[in-house]
Amino acid sequence: MRKTILGILGVLIIIAAYFGMKAIVASKTNKRPKPQKVVKTVFAQEVQNGTVPIVVPANGNLVAQRRVELFSEVQGVFEARRKRFRTGQPYAKGETLVGIQAAEYYATVQSSKSDLFNLLTSIMPDLKLDYPEMHTKWQTYLDGFDMEKTTPELPAMDSSKEKFFISGRGVFTSYYRVKNLEQRLAKYTIRAPFNGILTEALVTEGTLIRQGQKLGEFIDTSAYELEVAISKTYGDLLRVGETVSLTNLDKTKTYEGKVIRVNGSVDQATQTIKAYISVSHPDLKEGMYLEARLNAKAESDAIEVNRSLLMENDQVFVVRDTILDLIDVDPVFFSDKTVVLKNVPNGSLLVSKPVSGAYAGMLVKVFDGGAKTPATK
Repeated sequence: MRKTILGILGVLIIIAAYFGMKAIVASKTNKRPKPQKVVKTVFAQEVQNGTVPIVVPANGNLVAQRRVELFSEVQGVFEARRKRFRTGQPYAKGETLVGIQAAEYYATVQSSKSDLFNLLTSIMPDLKLDYPEMHTKWQTYLDGFDMEKTTPELPAMDSSKEKFFISGRGVFTSYYRVKNLEQRLAKYTIRAPFNGILTEALVTEGTLIRQGQKLGEFIDTSAYELEVAISKTYGDLLRVGETVSLTNLDKTKTYEGKVIRVNGSVDQATQTIKAYISVSHPDLKEGMYLEARLNAKAESDAIEVNRSLLMENDQVFVVRDTILDLIDVDPVFFSDKTVVLKNVPNGSLLVSKPVSGAYAGMLVKVFDGGAKTPATK
């Protein structure tokens, strides 16, 4: 009896498990959700081809157009002056930059001038007797002879006999000896050739200066030039007189320059041509770094866009109705951030910002107002 009851219970348990399993399976009838269409929003601009100026970027450091390296041609002690010989000291044209003690040499010059004067005085009696018509001219020269001033030029010789007479007395020899000494004496004082500033000072007052020694450097602060290297592709497009926009490193100030020279040879190592730009402004200093934008030429029927929009194989994305499409274009000039394109159809909607995961045939929606700004420059 017991075995019969256990058998019946086992059968009932099996039947209950079977129906329970069917109930569980029947409860898990979740249907796969239908995929939703994902429509990305893109920014697009209507293309309007026009004339795009090709601007070649370049950079360099300013250098003064006029500069003088100061060297001594004589020897002596550097004399102290009202203005101290120091870096940054401004000087006006003709003002003394360096003065070297020349008392001893000055005495030598005066001695030679005295010899010349005595020689001329000694020949005056003979000149009056033999050539009275020449006496007045030479007497006037003697009357104007000042020992404290530069020796005046000798009177013009009207005849060969006058020339022979003067030469025979040794006047020419004495005169040119004096002029040579005066030229040497002038080198004891170095004067500013133009208004400018001292950018380098290698000696101080009281220093013993030797012949050939470098004393410093003097520049004109009113005009600078910028040397830039540009690709040989645009070398023949640059013209002397072209206006150039210059900016400082922080992009806070803009200056206007002008191309004054273009080198006629190409650097073999870099395949670039050097151009020189003149610029003047009170804020400029030698050595400042400036960036230049050279107007090389203008490209017609073209647009300028961000370089990130140009895909591989020279293609860009456009929107046709609500579908992305790729079209072939012709890039003609690359700058650091932009590219100039040709063969982009007028009126097409060009994607103006990169789209992540974009592909031809992708369903998109143009952002409201995204097509209002024409893609042209």
